[in-house]
Amino acid sequence: MRDMSYAAVMARKNEIMKASMGMDYNDFIQSPIAFDYERMMRETGYGLEDIVRIQTETKVGHTPLYELTRLTEEVRKFAGTGKGATILVKDEAANASGSFKARRASISAFEARKKGYKGLAAATSGNYGAAVASQAAMRGLKCIILQEVFDSRGIGQPEIVEKSRACEAYGAEVQRLSVGPELFYQLLMTLENTGFFNASLYTPFGIKGVETLGVEVAEQVRQRYGKNPEAVVITHAGGGNLTGTARGLLAAGCDKTRVVACSVDLGGLHMASDTDFNRKSFTTGHTGFGVPFATWPDRVDVPRNAARSLRYMDEYQLVTQGEVFYVTELLTKLEGLERGPAGNTSLTAAVTLARQMDRDQVVVVQETEYTGAGKHHNRQLSFARENGIEVRVGDPKDNVPGKAIVIPERLEQVRGKVQDMDKLRLSYLKNAAKAHPVEQWTEGDYAFLAADLKKDVAWVKSAIAGIEKN
Repeated sequence: MRDMSYAAVMARKNEIMKASMGMDYNDFIQSPIAFDYERMMRETGYGLEDIVRIQTETKVGHTPLYELTRLTEEVRKFAGTGKGATILVKDEAANASGSFKARRASISAFEARKKGYKGLAAATSGNYGAAVASQAAMRGLKCIILQEVFDSRGIGQPEIVEKSRACEAYGAEVQRLSVGPELFYQLLMTLENTGFFNASLYTPFGIKGVETLGVEVAEQVRQRYGKNPEAVVITHAGGGNLTGTARGLLAAGCDKTRVVACSVDLGGLHMASDTDFNRKSFTTGHTGFGVPFATWPDRVDVPRNAARSLRYMDEYQLVTQGEVFYVTELLTKLEGLERGPAGNTSLTAAVTLARQMDRDQVVVVQETEYTGAGKHHNRQLSFARENGIEVRVGDPKDNVPGKAIVIPERLEQVRGKVQDMDKLRLSYLKNAAKAHPVEQWTEGDYAFLAADLKKDVAWVKSAIAGIEKN
């Protein structure tokens, strides 16, 4: 019998990861901070044509792109002369399992089947679990999903409980955990004990699957408007959504399209805090994921994260919970689309961008997700009240995460705010310095960091010198 203590299992993590994916990350790692990212992505062996074929087999992709005519008209009423870009939304709720994450899961399921694994395992409290379960069902594979669902009182977050139900509906076994550090340990034990494929959110297979989303956005906008989109807004959490979509846009020739990240501002609430766990009305797409994963991607369940958001991000918008709930309701009432909160996070940022952009320009919200039961915004607001959070109508600038959700009175109050990109980049460099002493950095390390931060080597050297001096 192998030692299954926490320390022993964690010590075997690289061995477990290699066995659970058939990929040796040591082939790509160059230093404690640098690795050959593009080679790792290439060696999945999947080109865009392969991915389209695979996804078409399992009801993924080719989703509609809608023009939000009535919402665009409302924005133009207060946007100013000549302002008010056309807002489009890519309806990813049309995928099997109801979200864009079916794209990520599709390639992992195909790879697992091809390599002879009997099942898939993934640690996720979000739509990805349902996507993995759905894709596993279509490929004839078993599936285990591990979720952080409860706080220490045994009270489950309604959105996560709903996603547990969805996973089970598709035939998955769901292991429900309370919030804490055990999730990765439980995943490693599950992978080792079952011999299942690790369908992590952060493998190159998952990111390659999202690339088709960016390509479809580019092709559909060109077909309808005869040009590339001026901006694409992407809800940002762990970074895979943004990375995959941006890579697809670049593959389609949209090198001038602005890639705009957006997260719900949950500043002050800690992701791993038991007391904060049920004070968050958003379980993904918020700064509790978005900022840490941007400033150090390699904090995940694989040795190197294929989701590298700062490598592709042009700007980063923050919105409040109240603003997203308001826009969610407005989408339903104006456009007849009832969709979940994650995609509506980026839709909220698109409203703030559209009011600043010219009328002949196009801004695309690149995903929607299904809603229902615990995911519905009315249930989330009820749960907030049950946890002592004030919910009221007013100016969303008065929103206080975990204490007050302030829903706007009118659309022009949806303002959002811009996150400081260079501050994020400096935080990334500080984390890199902790992982590997600066005096040991090679020119290869500097080149990798420059690519990962969408800057040049001179900027990185100047920035780290400033950090070291202070």
